[in-house]
Amino acid sequence: MPKTLEGQLVVAISSRALFDFEEENKVFEESDDRAYMKLQLDRMEKPARPGVAFPLVKKLLAFNTNKEKLVEVVILSRNDPVSGLRVFRSAQAAGLLLERGVFTRGRTPFQYLRPLGASLFLSALESDVRSALNAGFPAARVYANSAMAAEKHPLEVRIAFDGDAVLFSDEAEQVYQAEGMDAFQRHETEHAADPLPPGPFKPLLEALQRLQSTADMDGEGQLAPMRIRTALVTARSAPAHERAIRTLMQWNINLDEAMFLGGLEKADFLREFEPDFFFDDQTRYCDTASQVGPTGHVVSGIVNEGQ
Repeated sequence: MPKTLEGQLVVAISSRALFDFEEENKVFEESDDRAYMKLQLDRMEKPARPGVAFPLVKKLLAFNTNKEKLVEVVILSRNDPVSGLRVFRSAQAAGLLLERGVFTRGRTPFQYLRPLGASLFLSALESDVRSALNAGFPAARVYANSAMAAEKHPLEVRIAFDGDAVLFSDEAEQVYQAEGMDAFQRHETEHAADPLPPGPFKPLLEALQRLQSTADMDGEGQLAPMRIRTALVTARSAPAHERAIRTLMQWNINLDEAMFLGGLEKADFLREFEPDFFFDDQTRYCDTASQVGPTGHVVSGIVNEGQ
């Protein structure tokens, strides 16, 4: 029978998100794909440095045991197959057990997310991220030059999410954009008992919760060595906080931390939370968050229309 990835948390990731290929990418942008391929071939024996998503991938793969494989990481890249060799060699040199990769030599690869059953797609290319989100997959454009904190909390995966247009739909954000803060607060108070529609990253949050539960059960009654810690980091404040909390309760999803910041700078709080990744739909928050930790721009919702 053919193998299947069913039941696993599947992360599809581009080569530039996993490894630091910014210098090589500059050659591609300034020349062509043949120059890029030659450079990658010349550096075949030189392992690439870790990229922005490397620490997250390393920690997620640590959930796998000799008994059960719970996480699968697949390279999904516009690279050519020859350049893909360096990706796999770099992964091997870094101790990452990666078995699968799809290389499309310039063609958009997002359509392979469906047969992979991907729970998350990370890429440095905005157009591929938009396509993935439009197809219904959690996806984010990584800030390749994000600050790195690879050695912090080695036994804990920490992921922080914005609320509107990320975990939740941008229904409330549309009210805010059209009518302002007072109308937003009034709307959310009036609808406090009505769950918000799901946003693009709800499936990832559900998959992370399943991963932790499965890892715990596999530990024969003992806590799994790897843990997941999640946080909601949102510009919402009271009274609009209630609808967000009630929505998570209705979804039967538990978050470890929730920060309702009422417009305070998110980066200051992310610096203390120390996430392996933070996801937000607004570049103004992503720009500052990337200065303190790995960050992904969720290119969805009204604030990203027409950009």
